[in-house]
Amino acid sequence: MKHKTALKYATDLDLVQQAVLDDRSRHLRRLIFRAIENGGRGHIGPALSLVEIIRVLYDDFVRHDPANPKWRERDRFILSKGHGCLALYAVLADRGFFDLGELDRFCHFDSFLGGHPETVVPGVEACTGALGHGLSIGLGMALAARMQGRDNKVYVLMGDGEINEGSVWEAAACADKHHLSNLTAIIDYNKIQSAGSVFEIQNMEPLADKWTAFGFRVFECNGHDVDDLRQVFREAAAYAGDRPRAIICHTVKGKGIPAAENNPDWHHKSDLKPAELQIVRSALGS
Repeated sequence: MKHKTALKYATDLDLVQQAVLDDRSRHLRRLIFRAIENGGRGHIGPALSLVEIIRVLYDDFVRHDPANPKWRERDRFILSKGHGCLALYAVLADRGFFDLGELDRFCHFDSFLGGHPETVVPGVEACTGALGHGLSIGLGMALAARMQGRDNKVYVLMGDGEINEGSVWEAAACADKHHLSNLTAIIDYNKIQSAGSVFEIQNMEPLADKWTAFGFRVFECNGHDVDDLRQVFREAAAYAGDRPRAIICHTVKGKGIPAAENNPDWHHKSDLKPAELQIVRSALGS
């Protein structure tokens, strides 16, 4: 069964832009801003485009145990675009990997929640931040699982600016060579890097065709529509071939805060001004 969203590359943004956030998505965004307000800084735009993707993965697809984060049978999730870590922290805290109060100490000297994820954080599988390494790490995990006869799945979430890195495509070629059907690459395709439009900085279109050429079975979806995400992740999981999967999630940078949406100025903020905090509260509710 084909999923309902018919997205054609990066030009059809209407459905993504119009996606309505439900109470849970707004709650997770409030957790993100709880951390930013107390930490005094953070990558806002990159985190807000990730929320629904990570939420759906942990709600429905990534096998995990918050009480035992190192459980051998768990699936592995790697946030390769580490600067979007606030979305991951919000989901991990919400699911009980650590106390919600830890978000209040984000970027504090005595906290394990830094501006990029590290493995000291319960539930974090790899230290990321220097872009372009996550797919290689995930490839190694997927290959190790297969060699050891385990059925663990590996999910790697990357940014659309990150995939300018040549190391991403070296890893993709290697995943194809080894027929790693237990590996899923996910692209947060919000079309804006820290300095501007991905089409002006390094246009990677046609993106789906590139991943197909590297041997991946490609799926595309609306990255803010929870139902569409679930359906596409189900389709990817049900795919019976021996190829790795790539899921291109069309998203909006800064989704949920109108002033931040598609605005590179909200890529990173230090010391949000009272007027900016009021914009956030008005958009998400107190």
